[in-house]
Amino acid sequence: LSVPYPGSKARTALDLLEKIMRGRGDWSKSHHPFTVHRLDRDTSGVMVFALNEAAQRRLMASWHDGNTHKVYRAVAENPGKAARKELADEGTIDEPLAENAYHVAYVVKNGGAAGKDGGPQKTVRAVTRYRIVHRGPTHTLFELTLDTGKKNQIRAHLSFLGYPLAGDENYRARTDPFHRLALHARRLEFLHPVTGKKMSFEIPEDAFWLEYVQKGDERPAAPVWKQERQEHRKEEGMPDSVPPAHRRISAKERAHGSYVALGRQGF
Repeated sequence: LSVPYPGSKARTALDLLEKIMRGRGDWSKSHHPFTVHRLDRDTSGVMVFALNEAAQRRLMASWHDGNTHKVYRAVAENPGKAARKELADEGTIDEPLAENAYHVAYVVKNGGAAGKDGGPQKTVRAVTRYRIVHRGPTHTLFELTLDTGKKNQIRAHLSFLGYPLAGDENYRARTDPFHRLALHARRLEFLHPVTGKKMSFEIPEDAFWLEYVQKGDERPAAPVWKQERQEHRKEEGMPDSVPPAHRRISAKERAHGSYVALGRQGF
Protein backbone atom coordinates (compact mmCIF):
# COMPACT_ATOMS: atom_id res chain seq x y z
CA LEU A 1 0.00 0.00 0.00
CA SER A 2 1.10 3.55 -0.63
CA VAL A 3 -0.61 4.94 2.46
CA PRO A 4 -2.58 3.35 5.34
CA TYR A 5 -6.35 3.15 5.50
CA PRO A 6 -8.55 2.79 8.60
CA GLY A 7 -8.26 -0.65 10.17
CA SER A 8 -5.30 -1.78 8.06
CA LYS A 9 -2.11 -3.05 9.72
CA ALA A 10 -0.24 -3.71 6.47
CA ARG A 11 3.12 -2.09 5.81
CA THR A 12 2.99 0.99 3.60
CA ALA A 13 5.46 3.09 1.63
CA LEU A 14 4.65 5.99 3.96
CA ASP A 15 5.51 3.86 7.03
CA LEU A 16 8.82 2.82 5.45
CA LEU A 17 9.87 6.40 4.73
CA GLU A 18 8.96 7.54 8.22
CA LYS A 19 10.99 4.67 9.70
CA ILE A 20 14.02 5.64 7.60
CA MET A 21 13.78 9.29 8.63
CA ARG A 22 13.34 8.43 12.31
CA GLY A 23 16.40 6.18 12.09
CA ARG A 24 18.44 9.05 10.67
CA GLY A 25 17.12 11.41 13.33
CA ASP A 26 15.66 13.96 10.90
CA TRP A 27 11.92 13.30 11.46
CA SER A 28 9.90 16.04 13.14
CA LYS A 29 6.28 17.20 13.27
CA SER A 30 6.95 19.67 10.46
CA HIS A 31 9.50 17.61 8.51
CA HIS A 32 8.28 14.16 7.54
CA PRO A 33 6.78 12.43 4.47
CA PHE A 34 3.53 13.91 3.17
CA THR A 35 1.57 11.97 0.55
CA VAL A 36 1.36 13.57 -2.91
CA HIS A 37 0.01 10.68 -5.01
CA ARG A 38 -0.46 6.91 -4.80
CA LEU A 39 0.21 3.78 -6.82
CA ASP A 40 -1.95 0.65 -6.77
CA ARG A 41 -0.77 -1.95 -4.27
CA ASP A 42 0.78 -4.23 -6.91
CA THR A 43 2.27 -1.44 -9.04
CA SER A 44 6.02 -0.83 -8.77
CA GLY A 45 8.03 2.23 -9.73
CA VAL A 46 8.68 5.86 -8.92
CA MET A 47 6.70 7.76 -6.28
CA VAL A 48 7.17 11.24 -4.81
CA PHE A 49 6.47 12.37 -1.26
CA ALA A 50 6.77 15.93 0.02
CA LEU A 51 8.79 16.60 3.18
CA ASN A 52 6.66 19.43 4.52
CA GLU A 53 3.04 20.47 4.23
CA ALA A 54 3.68 23.57 2.12
CA ALA A 55 5.55 21.53 -0.50
CA GLN A 56 2.75 18.96 -0.50
CA ARG A 57 0.11 21.62 -1.20
CA ARG A 58 2.12 23.11 -4.09
CA LEU A 59 2.84 19.73 -5.66
CA MET A 60 -0.78 18.58 -5.42
CA ALA A 61 -2.05 21.90 -6.80
CA SER A 62 0.04 21.46 -9.97
CA TRP A 63 -0.30 17.67 -10.26
CA HIS A 64 -2.93 17.74 -13.02
CA ASP A 65 -2.13 21.04 -14.78
CA GLY A 66 0.24 19.61 -17.38
CA ASN A 67 3.45 20.15 -15.42
CA THR A 68 3.58 16.53 -14.26
CA HIS A 69 4.52 13.80 -16.71
CA LYS A 70 4.14 10.10 -15.86
CA VAL A 71 5.34 7.20 -18.00
CA TYR A 72 4.34 3.60 -17.30
CA ARG A 73 5.34 0.22 -18.72
CA ALA A 74 2.89 -2.69 -18.74
CA VAL A 75 2.81 -6.29 -19.93
CA ALA A 76 -0.61 -7.15 -21.31
CA GLU A 77 -2.10 -10.37 -22.65
CA ASN A 78 -2.80 -10.50 -26.37
CA PRO A 79 -6.43 -11.02 -27.36
CA GLY A 80 -7.50 -14.40 -28.65
CA LYS A 81 -7.20 -14.84 -32.41
CA ALA A 82 -10.97 -14.73 -32.91
CA ALA A 83 -11.26 -11.40 -31.09
CA ARG A 84 -7.89 -9.92 -32.02
CA LYS A 85 -7.95 -6.30 -33.08
CA GLU A 86 -4.55 -5.26 -34.38
CA LEU A 87 -3.47 -2.05 -32.69
CA ALA A 88 -1.40 0.64 -34.35
CA ASP A 89 2.13 0.98 -33.02
CA GLU A 90 0.99 4.02 -31.06
CA GLY A 91 -2.27 5.79 -30.40
CA THR A 92 -4.65 7.42 -27.94
CA ILE A 93 -7.40 5.81 -25.90
CA ASP A 94 -10.07 8.43 -25.15
CA GLU A 95 -12.84 6.51 -23.39
CA PRO A 96 -14.82 7.68 -20.34
CA LEU A 97 -14.73 5.53 -17.23
CA ALA A 98 -17.40 4.52 -14.71
CA GLU A 99 -17.13 2.47 -11.52
CA ASN A 100 -19.00 -0.73 -10.71
CA ALA A 101 -20.40 -1.70 -7.30
CA TYR A 102 -16.95 -2.95 -6.26
CA HIS A 103 -15.30 0.42 -7.13
CA VAL A 104 -13.49 -1.06 -10.14
CA ALA A 105 -13.28 1.30 -13.12
CA TYR A 106 -14.44 0.19 -16.55
CA VAL A 107 -15.19 1.67 -19.97
CA VAL A 108 -18.87 2.25 -20.56
CA LYS A 109 -20.01 0.45 -23.72
CA ASN A 110 -22.99 1.43 -25.87
CA GLY A 111 -24.21 4.08 -23.49
CA GLY A 112 -24.03 1.78 -20.45
CA ALA A 113 -26.68 1.04 -17.85
CA ALA A 114 -28.64 3.74 -16.06
CA GLY A 115 -27.28 5.22 -12.85
CA LYS A 116 -28.75 4.68 -9.39
CA ASP A 117 -31.19 7.54 -9.88
CA GLY A 118 -32.34 6.22 -13.25
CA GLY A 119 -30.47 8.92 -15.15
CA PRO A 120 -27.34 8.58 -17.29
CA GLN A 121 -24.49 6.62 -15.75
CA LYS A 122 -21.87 8.86 -14.12
CA THR A 123 -18.58 8.80 -16.02
CA VAL A 124 -15.29 10.71 -15.99
CA ARG A 125 -13.13 11.57 -18.98
CA ALA A 126 -9.95 9.50 -19.22
CA VAL A 127 -7.23 9.76 -21.88
CA THR A 128 -4.31 7.34 -22.18
CA ARG A 129 -1.58 7.52 -24.83
CA TYR A 130 0.20 4.27 -25.65
CA ARG A 131 3.22 3.07 -27.59
CA ILE A 132 3.92 -0.59 -28.27
CA VAL A 133 7.48 -1.41 -27.22
CA HIS A 134 7.35 -5.04 -28.34
CA ARG A 135 4.70 -7.39 -29.72
CA GLY A 136 5.23 -10.96 -28.55
CA PRO A 137 3.46 -14.20 -29.44
CA THR A 138 1.31 -14.20 -26.29
CA HIS A 139 1.87 -10.79 -24.65
CA THR A 140 2.63 -7.18 -25.57
CA LEU A 141 4.89 -4.69 -23.76
CA PHE A 142 3.30 -1.23 -23.70
CA GLU A 143 4.61 2.20 -22.75
CA LEU A 144 1.84 4.52 -21.57
CA THR A 145 1.44 8.16 -20.59
CA LEU A 146 -1.60 9.69 -18.94
CA ASP A 147 -3.34 12.90 -19.95
CA THR A 148 -5.71 12.29 -17.04
CA GLY A 149 -4.99 10.42 -13.82
CA LYS A 150 -8.13 8.43 -13.08
CA LYS A 151 -8.44 5.37 -10.87
CA ASN A 152 -7.53 2.11 -12.69
CA GLN A 153 -7.22 4.11 -15.93
CA ILE A 154 -4.49 2.08 -17.66
CA ARG A 155 -5.95 -1.22 -16.53
CA ALA A 156 -9.47 -0.36 -17.70
CA HIS A 157 -8.40 1.15 -21.03
CA LEU A 158 -6.14 -1.73 -22.09
CA SER A 159 -8.72 -4.28 -20.97
CA PHE A 160 -11.31 -2.46 -23.10
CA LEU A 161 -9.04 -2.95 -26.13
CA GLY A 162 -8.78 -6.66 -25.34
CA TYR A 163 -5.33 -6.45 -23.70
CA PRO A 164 -5.79 -7.04 -19.94
CA LEU A 165 -2.66 -6.60 -17.84
CA ALA A 166 -0.99 -9.86 -16.83
CA GLY A 167 -1.75 -10.71 -13.21
CA ASP A 168 -4.83 -8.47 -13.09
CA GLU A 169 -7.58 -10.42 -11.37
CA ASN A 170 -10.10 -7.56 -11.59
CA TYR A 171 -9.95 -7.57 -15.39
CA ARG A 172 -9.86 -11.37 -15.75
CA ALA A 173 -6.27 -11.91 -16.80
CA ARG A 174 -5.47 -15.50 -17.78
CA THR A 175 -1.77 -15.32 -16.85
CA ASP A 176 0.17 -14.24 -13.77
CA PRO A 177 3.87 -14.46 -14.72
CA PHE A 178 5.24 -12.02 -12.13
CA HIS A 179 2.85 -12.95 -9.29
CA ARG A 180 1.68 -9.34 -9.21
CA LEU A 181 0.11 -6.76 -11.48
CA ALA A 182 2.40 -6.23 -14.51
CA LEU A 183 2.37 -2.43 -14.26
CA HIS A 184 5.41 -0.26 -13.51
CA ALA A 185 5.66 3.52 -13.04
CA ARG A 186 8.89 4.00 -15.00
CA ARG A 187 9.39 7.77 -15.12
CA LEU A 188 8.04 10.76 -13.20
CA GLU A 189 8.69 14.41 -14.08
CA PHE A 190 7.41 17.45 -12.19
CA LEU A 191 8.34 21.00 -11.25
CA HIS A 192 10.09 21.46 -7.92
CA PRO A 193 7.57 23.15 -5.57
CA VAL A 194 10.12 25.76 -4.37
CA THR A 195 12.68 26.35 -7.14
CA GLY A 196 10.39 25.63 -10.10
CA LYS A 197 13.16 23.50 -11.62
CA LYS A 198 12.09 20.54 -13.74
CA MET A 199 12.79 17.28 -11.90
CA SER A 200 12.94 13.88 -13.62
CA PHE A 201 13.31 10.46 -12.04
CA GLU A 202 13.36 7.10 -13.82
CA ILE A 203 13.79 3.47 -12.89
CA PRO A 204 13.37 0.77 -15.57
CA GLU A 205 11.16 -2.25 -15.12
CA ASP A 206 12.86 -5.61 -14.63
CA ALA A 207 14.65 -6.78 -17.81
CA PHE A 208 12.76 -10.06 -17.47
CA TRP A 209 9.59 -8.29 -18.60
CA LEU A 210 10.89 -7.80 -22.14
CA GLU A 211 12.46 -11.26 -22.18
CA TYR A 212 9.13 -12.78 -21.17
CA VAL A 213 7.24 -10.92 -23.91
CA GLN A 214 9.81 -11.78 -26.59
CA LYS A 215 9.75 -15.47 -25.74
CA GLY A 216 6.02 -15.85 -25.16
CA ASP A 217 4.37 -17.87 -22.43
CA GLU A 218 4.31 -21.50 -23.50
CA ARG A 219 3.24 -22.63 -20.03
CA PRO A 220 1.24 -19.80 -18.46
CA ALA A 221 0.43 -19.76 -14.78
CA ALA A 222 -3.10 -20.82 -13.91
CA PRO A 223 -5.71 -18.02 -13.89
CA VAL A 224 -5.82 -16.29 -10.54
CA TRP A 225 -9.36 -17.42 -9.76
CA LYS A 226 -8.42 -21.04 -10.55
CA GLN A 227 -5.39 -20.77 -8.27
CA GLU A 228 -7.60 -19.57 -5.43
CA ARG A 229 -9.83 -22.60 -5.87
CA GLN A 230 -6.78 -24.88 -5.84
CA GLU A 231 -5.45 -23.21 -2.70
CA HIS A 232 -8.83 -23.86 -1.09
CA ARG A 233 -8.53 -27.52 -2.10
CA LYS A 234 -5.13 -27.66 -0.40
CA GLU A 235 -6.58 -26.15 2.80
CA GLU A 236 -9.25 -28.85 2.72
CA GLY A 237 -6.57 -31.57 2.40
CA MET A 238 -7.13 -32.24 -1.30
CA PRO A 239 -4.24 -32.57 -3.78
CA ASP A 240 -2.86 -29.24 -5.00
CA SER A 241 -1.98 -29.38 -8.69
CA VAL A 242 -0.45 -25.89 -8.86
CA PRO A 243 3.41 -25.98 -8.75
CA PRO A 244 4.82 -23.72 -5.99
CA ALA A 245 6.50 -21.44 -8.54
CA HIS A 246 3.10 -20.68 -10.07
CA ARG A 247 1.23 -20.06 -6.82
CA ARG A 248 -0.08 -16.52 -6.49
CA ILE A 249 1.20 -14.88 -3.32
CA SER A 250 -1.60 -13.60 -1.11
CA ALA A 251 -2.06 -9.96 -0.13
CA LYS A 252 -1.41 -10.92 3.50
CA GLU A 253 1.92 -12.54 2.61
CA ARG A 254 2.92 -9.49 0.54
CA ALA A 255 2.02 -7.12 3.35
CA HIS A 256 3.81 -8.91 6.17
CA GLY A 257 6.46 -11.10 4.52
CA SER A 258 10.12 -10.47 3.91
CA TYR A 259 10.56 -9.37 0.30
CA VAL A 260 14.09 -10.78 0.24
CA ALA A 261 12.83 -14.18 1.37
CA LEU A 262 9.87 -14.06 -1.00
CA GLY A 263 12.21 -13.24 -3.87
CA ARG A 264 14.30 -16.32 -3.10
CA GLN A 265 11.14 -18.41 -3.20
CA GLY A 266 10.37 -17.18 -6.71
CA PHE A 267 7.72 -14.64 -5.72
